[in-house]
Amino acid sequence: MQPDIGLLTRRRFLTSAASGLGAVALASMLRDDGLLAQSGDSDPLRPRPPHFEAKAKACIFIFLIGGISQVDLFDRKPLLQRLHGERIPESYRRGVRLGQTNYNAPLMGARFGFRRYGRCGMEMSELLPYFGSCADDLTLIRSMHHEAFDHAPGELELCTGKDIPGRPTMGSWLIYGLGSESRNLPGYVVLLNGRSPKARSYVWGSGYLPATYQGVLFRNQGSPILNLQTPSEMAPGLHRAQLDAIRSLNELHHEETGDPRVAAQIAAYELAYRMQTAAPELLDLSGETRATIESYGASDFARSLLLARRLVERGVRFVTVTHHEWDHHDGIAAGLPDACRQIDRPIAALLQDLKRRGLLESTLVVGGTEFGRTAITQGNNFANAGRDHHPHAFTIWLAGAGVKRGFTLGETDELCWRVAEDPVHTHDFHATLLHLFGLDHRRLTFRHQGLDMRLTDVAGTVVNKILE
Repeated sequence: MQPDIGLLTRRRFLTSAASGLGAVALASMLRDDGLLAQSGDSDPLRPRPPHFEAKAKACIFIFLIGGISQVDLFDRKPLLQRLHGERIPESYRRGVRLGQTNYNAPLMGARFGFRRYGRCGMEMSELLPYFGSCADDLTLIRSMHHEAFDHAPGELELCTGKDIPGRPTMGSWLIYGLGSESRNLPGYVVLLNGRSPKARSYVWGSGYLPATYQGVLFRNQGSPILNLQTPSEMAPGLHRAQLDAIRSLNELHHEETGDPRVAAQIAAYELAYRMQTAAPELLDLSGETRATIESYGASDFARSLLLARRLVERGVRFVTVTHHEWDHHDGIAAGLPDACRQIDRPIAALLQDLKRRGLLESTLVVGGTEFGRTAITQGNNFANAGRDHHPHAFTIWLAGAGVKRGFTLGETDELCWRVAEDPVHTHDFHATLLHLFGLDHRRLTFRHQGLDMRLTDVAGTVVNKILE
């Protein structure tokens, strides 16, 4: 007896068509819709091999939101100090866009002194003595640049490689390419401190990749994830029985439809169940020594960095920790010292803690910001002046997992205005980050709307000069 064709659903037809062509068509449509990472992959977070031998297994990305002034902290310019209060020469103005300030604003030298740190003699601000003590483990890139001028586009450019929303972040690409080593925690965790980035969840979103690969927000106190805990009135055995029943129903649905999303949903339920035990244990610091806890300090940011170390110890692939005190459009002389005090000791403690535990060899630590600040003032009153956005030349730093130690790359011109030597675009930075994880940025692709998309778009060159 022939079935009534009118009663066949589109999904049933596609999954039961002869020769398996319908299943292939469904998988193709799911991939194009961003709903399927790999055909037949029932556990999208399973560990996968890299393209080649990797130096890094995990990354802690310290996102310093607002735009750090490289002029004041990382890039000493004697000529700028001498020209303090004068107008910027005409030759520097050509082709450089300004935002809320204008070329009538005077040049402003660094508001604080610089020191040489470590055996390598790396120059950084006197405001960062603890961080400076780690100079021999750092690579400083003074020649970063991109084209995104405002905060949200700059955040997206740094985190996703494009200054528009809807694209996967660095962490999402890494989890998509390599999976997760942790069975009880997400592969990608985000710890916010203070206000969110201007671009909000796009900064840790998975874009057109499946939602499995997006960052998961954790709190650094109380329940790490809201609405995760089992209600107190439900017995643990009952919860397990409920999950088993849901799993059985999902498995029946999967057998009937062949829909790969069902298998991924089963894996998500199981991960959530395992997290109910693992996540509270993560926040239990009773096993940490008093000296370790005190070395980080008592702030929320400090606690987040300590949790970041504990997360990578437990197999989490990518951890983002934010700090938000860097948007100094005015009052930079008053605001910068306090912002530096908030991060200086905790970041140094993290680097030293990772090194002491042997984790720095396999953990890449990155300190990034969406752009730098102008050498000219925003506001003519030096007592309360700040600096405007400046994506044409800024600084980031890296430590650990395969990057050189005590090394500085790149030069800006004499007024810290443009990159003069060894330019590093965000595409180059992303290509290098993926390379450290054993991934070729040209091969790590995802089919979306008929195109093979990648983190580095159609550009990007690995910055070999910073690699060990």
